[in-house]
Amino acid sequence: MSEVMSEEFVTITVDGRELQAPKGAMLIEVTDKANIKVPRFCYHEKLAVAANCRMCLVEVEKAPKPLPACATPVMDGMVVYTQSAYAREAQKSVMEFLLINHPLDCPICDQGGECELQDVAMGYGQDVSEYVEGKRVVFDKNIGPLITTELTRCIHCTRCVRFGLEIAGLRELGMTGRGENALISTFIEQSVESEMSGNVIDICPVGALTARPSRFAARAWELVQHASIAPHDCVGSNIYVHTLRGEVIRVVPRDNEAINEVWISDRDRFSYEGLGSDDRLTAPMIREDGEWVEADWDEALQLASAAIRHALDKAADDEAGTNENNGGDNSSSKLAALVSPSSTLEEMYLLQKLMRSLGSGSIDHRLRQSDFSDQDIAPIMPWLGQDIENLENTGAALLIGSNTRKEQPIVNHRLRKAAVNNKAQISFINAKKFEFNFPLANNIAVAQQQLPHELAAVAHAVFADSGDSVPYI
Repeated sequence: MSEVMSEEFVTITVDGRELQAPKGAMLIEVTDKANIKVPRFCYHEKLAVAANCRMCLVEVEKAPKPLPACATPVMDGMVVYTQSAYAREAQKSVMEFLLINHPLDCPICDQGGECELQDVAMGYGQDVSEYVEGKRVVFDKNIGPLITTELTRCIHCTRCVRFGLEIAGLRELGMTGRGENALISTFIEQSVESEMSGNVIDICPVGALTARPSRFAARAWELVQHASIAPHDCVGSNIYVHTLRGEVIRVVPRDNEAINEVWISDRDRFSYEGLGSDDRLTAPMIREDGEWVEADWDEALQLASAAIRHALDKAADDEAGTNENNGGDNSSSKLAALVSPSSTLEEMYLLQKLMRSLGSGSIDHRLRQSDFSDQDIAPIMPWLGQDIENLENTGAALLIGSNTRKEQPIVNHRLRKAAVNNKAQISFINAKKFEFNFPLANNIAVAQQQLPHELAAVAHAVFADSGDSVPYI
């Protein structure tokens, strides 16, 4: 979306309606806010303006020709017509050119039913084409296991190219050639491997880029949509889960400007495949005569409970043999449970219920923590101290023992916006140097055993001017 540098407002007239708009804003932004529909393909509110599809041509008084609404800044007194005969003729002409080479394969296209080209063609397409020449054919590229290409359908909107450069931070896709020979491709047959690459599937307005795992699995209108939260990045990215007859077919982002905007990471998008994996356990297993066999839940839980009680009784007997004052009553103190923090609330509830029935309240989820000296004052649910959305406005940040690009792509995206748009000073201290997709102020790598000393030096430097004493370790 364009950056509005001034708070000055101007008055324009669109289709007879007077609108107030920030001076310098693009016309298509103003019409969108006023709920005035202008067709488009290359424009996307999260990407830079390209103005190469020309579908958003509108009539502007005193302009010598139709102007693209996505690249026309508003000016005071501007009079615009989006539905005039002049504007409609321009939009229909562009639509006709876009369909010259587009294949008529909607019945076998995964984008069918949710395709922007289909929707716009219904309103602006001709019923008969004037062209009889053969359509061009583009051979598909293998760009990895997640995205399927059907490049004959491509209309060269370059959304995918701009996404890689501006959002993913990796320019993996680009356009070569001109005119009819223009082609979207990777560099020397490389694959698309960024942590957020699957988002090009959503922003592609046609069926040129579709999800490989869910290809031909269902039609869009057959799917049932369920609002959910992504479980992998621990930031609460909003998602929709699409199912068909109870089976998860795909996962797509759900808009939430405060967290993930309109993006999700690839692990959140494609991890649903694990639900139907051949090596996934779908029933409890117990060992009989050295072999694993399936069992029902009652049998498995009773067996587990009996084994735990047996171990507790044995521990109590052993302890009683060395100390008569220590009997079976305290055997439950020997029992503890660790639960994965990514488990569901229902699973956590059932585990604690099982543990308490066995007389133990020792349950924890901090699987990787080794120092508990501050647990009495440490927050139960630590957080950043600010909203995720505000990360992109930070002026400086120091991250310790973290590779946000791989571990939390959505947080990394916010930090990248801060570094690229606001020149924020982002620094990392890790046991090794990682590659990042935005400029860093410092990328410090120290040996694991020297990390405490390095952090102490940083703390000493930070508080050097405060007068407080910060001792070295």
